Amino acid sequence: MSAKVAVILSGCGFLDGAEIHEAVMTLFALQKLGAKTICFAPNIEQTDVINHLTRELVPNERRNVLVESARIARGNITDLAEFDPTLVDAMVLPGGFGATKNLSSFASEGADCSINPDVESAIKGMIRLNKPVAALCISPAVVTRLYDNPTLTIGQDVDTAHALETMGANHETTGHGEVVVDRENKLVTTPCYMLDATVPDIAHGAENAMEVLLTLIDD
Repeated sequence: MSAKVAVILSGCGFLDGAEIHEAVMTLFALQKLGAKTICFAPNIEQTDVINHLTRELVPNERRNVLVESARIARGNITDLAEFDPTLVDAMVLPGGFGATKNLSSFASEGADCSINPDVESAIKGMIRLNKPVAALCISPAVVTRLYDNPTLTIGQDVDTAHALETMGANHETTGHGEVVVDRENKLVTTPCYMLDATVPDIAHGAENAMEVLLTLIDD
C-alpha cells in the first residue's frame, strides 16, 4: 500500500505564502517515489499580501491561506483543522515566507514566535504517534520548539540558525541537496531556497529529503 503523506501549504507565492517550486517539487518527488500526497492548509487570513513583481506590500488586500494554497493543490486540499494524524504516514512542510508569517509568527517575532494552533496540533499529533516529518527551507522555524532538542538545518544563514538554536535546535550547516536526518525525532530537513538556488537544486533537495522521509515511516 502506498504511503500517505500530508503536505502542509501556507499560501501561494514565496513572499507571503508557500514557495511554489518547493511545494511542486515536493509533490513531484513523493508521487514519483510512489507515495500518495494529501494537501492541507489552515483556513485563516494571510498575514499580508506581497506584489511578487515589485516585492512591495499591497495595502488593504486580504487573502485566505487555504484558498491561495488551493492554487497549488489544484483545489484538492483540506482545511488543516480537520487533520487526523492517524490517517497519514508522514508530513512535509515546504518553505516560503508563508511558513514564517501564516503558519507561525517567526518572520516578525523570531525566536519568540508562536505557532498557529491548527499547525501546532497537526505536528504534535505526528510527534505523538512517532511519525516522520520533513521541513524544507525556512519551515524548520515552524517545528523547532515542538521537538525535544531537534537536529536540523536551514542551510548557511547564521542569524536564522542562531534563532533556531535559541529555540532549542542543534543546527548543522549544509549545502545544496544535503539532508539532515534526526532519527530520534524522525525529523528531516534540507535548505532549498535558504541558499541561492536553481529549480534543479530545489528538485534535487526535495527528492533527497523525500527519499529519506519515506524510509523513516517503518523505522
